[in-house]
Amino acid sequence: MNSNKFTDYTYLEIRELIDAGCAAIVPTGCTEQQGPHLPVDFDTWFSETVALEAAQHAARSYGIQALVLPAMPFGPTPEHRGFGSGYVHIPHPLHEECVYHVLESLVVQGFRSIVVWRGCGEHRLQEAVDRFNAKFNPGCMACLPSLPYNEIWRRVADPCVPGGHADSFTTSIALFTRPSSVRVECIPSSRSREVDWNDPELDFTKYSDTGVIGDASKVSAELGRELWQEVISNVAEIFRDALTERVTD
Repeated sequence: MNSNKFTDYTYLEIRELIDAGCAAIVPTGCTEQQGPHLPVDFDTWFSETVALEAAQHAARSYGIQALVLPAMPFGPTPEHRGFGSGYVHIPHPLHEECVYHVLESLVVQGFRSIVVWRGCGEHRLQEAVDRFNAKFNPGCMACLPSLPYNEIWRRVADPCVPGGHADSFTTSIALFTRPSSVRVECIPSSRSREVDWNDPELDFTKYSDTGVIGDASKVSAELGRELWQEVISNVAEIFRDALTERVTD
């Protein structure tokens, strides 16, 4: 398998890969403001790129074969509407329903193991995954892993630097992986106010004047390189653990 991109193959080749036991990875992304210094596609790009590179790592290191679907570019993003532009908002129920039908499309093709990889921690998809598993497992199982990014930041960088959105973690990785996308001169130097993540009417404009949640100023391309390596190896392990769980027939 020279590529792990679902879209690189013909339908007949995909059929052969499914028959050989290939799994599927479904990244979800979103289009939303990323502070004044990063493009609005970051979460979508990040979700798909991490999934692709981690799947390659899992293939090399653990013999796990998986096809990565294109990242869904839109999702729930109501907390960003106050900034007035640069977002596409899909309500949570519609987003969940869309993901559910993606999973259903994959199982009817014959996939038996699926990972849903979220591009945003605010994507509430557990109900859709549970509903799918209740209907199709045994036979096929979908998994919704937790995101490891905060733990990686605390281990690799400075745990005293707060994060949350368009922060030093995100910006450092962008500086390493695609530096031309970063408006370095626009990186805010100030921190946001502490966020109430349980606020049902979460609005980032209550906590940040720039769109950054946390602190985006403690950044470098070298730090981004270290973070990126940890992200890929950690996510590859997550894929390994998720996709080696046996589905009872």
